[in-house]
Amino acid sequence: MNEIDEVKSRLDIVEVISQYVPLQKAGRAFKAPCPFHQEKTPSFIVSPDRQSWHCFGACGTGGDVIAFVMKREGLEFPEALRVLAERVGVKIPERRISEEQDRTRQRLFAANEAAAEYFGELLRSAAGKGALAYLERRGVDDTTARTFTLGYSLDNWDDCHDRLRAKGFTDRELLGAGLLVQGDKRLYDRFRGRLMFAVWDSKGRIIGFGARALDDSTPKYLNTAQTGLFDKGGTLYALHLAQEAIRAEGQAVIVEGYMDVIAAHQHGFRNVVAQMGTALTERQVEVLKRLTAQIVLALDADAAGLEAAVRGHDVIQATGESVPPVDWRGLVRHQGSVSVDLRVAVLPTGRDPDDIIRADRDLWRATIASAEPVLDFRLNRAAAARDLTDPHARSELVREFLPLLFVVTDPVVRAHYVQRLSRLAITDESDILQMMKGSRARRAVRPSGLQGHRHREISPHPAEELLLALLLRVPELRDQVSGVSDDLVWDIQAKQLLAILRNHPDAESVIDYAPTELHSYVERLILMRLPLTSADQAAPLLRGCIRTLTEQRVRAEKQANQSEIAELQDRLAGGAEESVDQLAEQKQGGELDRLLERDMEIGRQLHSRGRKDGPAAVPGGFNG
Repeated sequence: MNEIDEVKSRLDIVEVISQYVPLQKAGRAFKAPCPFHQEKTPSFIVSPDRQSWHCFGACGTGGDVIAFVMKREGLEFPEALRVLAERVGVKIPERRISEEQDRTRQRLFAANEAAAEYFGELLRSAAGKGALAYLERRGVDDTTARTFTLGYSLDNWDDCHDRLRAKGFTDRELLGAGLLVQGDKRLYDRFRGRLMFAVWDSKGRIIGFGARALDDSTPKYLNTAQTGLFDKGGTLYALHLAQEAIRAEGQAVIVEGYMDVIAAHQHGFRNVVAQMGTALTERQVEVLKRLTAQIVLALDADAAGLEAAVRGHDVIQATGESVPPVDWRGLVRHQGSVSVDLRVAVLPTGRDPDDIIRADRDLWRATIASAEPVLDFRLNRAAAARDLTDPHARSELVREFLPLLFVVTDPVVRAHYVQRLSRLAITDESDILQMMKGSRARRAVRPSGLQGHRHREISPHPAEELLLALLLRVPELRDQVSGVSDDLVWDIQAKQLLAILRNHPDAESVIDYAPTELHSYVERLILMRLPLTSADQAAPLLRGCIRTLTEQRVRAEKQANQSEIAELQDRLAGGAEESVDQLAEQKQGGELDRLLERDMEIGRQLHSRGRKDGPAAVPGGFNG
């Protein structure tokens, strides 16, 4: 038995992983939400029998206990082995620490370095004239282009392959580095005819590439696929260039694009990084919190950008304790030690960081300095999205914001936000507090299948994900949702994906039409385990999902209508003349009768469909 096997034999993988992730027993195995990507349902499985782990979600990766520590701690194999060996008292001679694996990784780094050097040469050749002109139009000078290792890839299927083979790299190494793609009959270059951005790890080693199309090709941006070196969910673009400034300034600014980072650094703002086109992840927070306590999300003022801030806040909450305390400035206590002060800087409409920094550096400074604490941002955003003269909209505002107050443990801070919410909703503070108590009670009583799922009350209904997974995996079903409203689903990502599927029913690759921030969501749904074995079984399952979600929508609207009626009746009992007029107007207009008749008609349709499809349309408890 060698030293590696001896270390593994003395470790229990369940015991080791449970120190990082709360595991739940699931038959002979254990499960948990994957610690390497954001997800709402557990896809991370640990097998004590095999002493292995695997993510069946977006990661699609797995391994032994050493592989887990490598990925979780950001260590290379020798370092991870040494950490575990010290834990169990095994001495590892330096010469025996996986020399072969270390050589393999070094060859992958070398392949990426060689590719970056070649792309740089092409950028400054006649072939890269168009890419160089694009950089000049964007104001990128030659010094910055060299600092960021920018380059160009020829619009050719084999150019990079041939060049690196000539330098002594094997096909296996080039595949492992993510530079080649395995087609049906041949290998070909992954990047063709694009402006190339080198991507580094925190030590400044090139681990992959981002590539921008210079014409109308899709996708606009293409990254290296997941490799042994490149993991975009755990990578922050230009961190190795920014980390010294982040420490010095006590603040990290996150933007959305490569060009935003490049413009910031060229103009002296060196504490800026980008999140690789994905929503902020737990691992990215883990990296940044070692450098600073304050993270500012600098986002475009469009819906997608603002939604990213919401997801970023949810991620930071998820990385903390089960009920992470929040203080006055919106600081979220992270794993009981370092506070993460998440703030949001909303950019002027129609402007992005690149544009602002180049045109007006003082405006950029002022925008970052005026970033709002995340709770203020979320309350202001929720209020601005509604017509608060409508009592139903005010009720929605309260229901949306209340779950965020559950994590506020400071009574002074909680009282501040309760007061603000009560003024916006025109509701007594005592009523807001009573609603909080009722919501806490409902949260405490959950179906057994949802025990341990944090933030489940704001997660999408399981039928949403099943519906979309079916449409992704069985394209023949997409014509059945042509008339389905986006209101059928609640989650913003689900709405975006449903619209894409409706508008591109024949698309072989939905990723080509999806914005970058949806890619991980789509990939997770594609990998979702489905309760079917043939396409014929998918149709009734799809109809069952639609029925379940329609029933959910009807129940929610009915509850909202009943709440509004009860409010008017309470005001009527209190003698409010305007409430009398409002109630009379609704009654005379037949509004209440119309709502009731609509609900009855939907109920009749659902009953008819249910008789046709049978009672088991949505297995696994997905029937609402």
